[in-house]
Amino acid sequence: MTKEGFVAQMEQLQGRLYRVALCMLKNDADVQDALQETVLRAWEKRHTLRNEAYFGTWVTRIAINVCKRMCRQKRRIVLMDELPETPATSDGITLRMLIECLPEKLRLPFVLYYSEGMETGEVANALHLTAAAVRSRIHRAKIILRKELVDHEEQPMASR
Repeated sequence: MTKEGFVAQMEQLQGRLYRVALCMLKNDADVQDALQETVLRAWEKRHTLRNEAYFGTWVTRIAINVCKRMCRQKRRIVLMDELPETPATSDGITLRMLIECLPEKLRLPFVLYYSEGMETGEVANALHLTAAAVRSRIHRAKIILRKELVDHEEQPMASR
């Protein structure tokens, strides 16, 4: 792969990689660090890509691995500012908030499939899962989201 081809493909994938990293890290500064590391690793390992048709899936997998490593490192340190406060009830709940509350193993396939428009097979390749496992995780995520939305709507206004 040529330098120009690599840069062109990375520019096309920039939005997808940003959203995947944001889904996992939830912090813009960490996302920027992860994206830089992803580009560097992809450039250094470009010779290991067997089929250029899978470049997008391959780079997405690199980004996921970088984000997982960063999450493991961050788990060791908990800052006082990051401790959760008692949540105040409000009507301002959004689908994005609910998606962020999903467990990562359900959230990531859901975001890749619905937000990024990846096919089930592409998501499966990126996450090293079977297509059936991806479909199952997306289905479970939808069930949880639907239940949370219904529960939120059924709360009486006085309790909000």
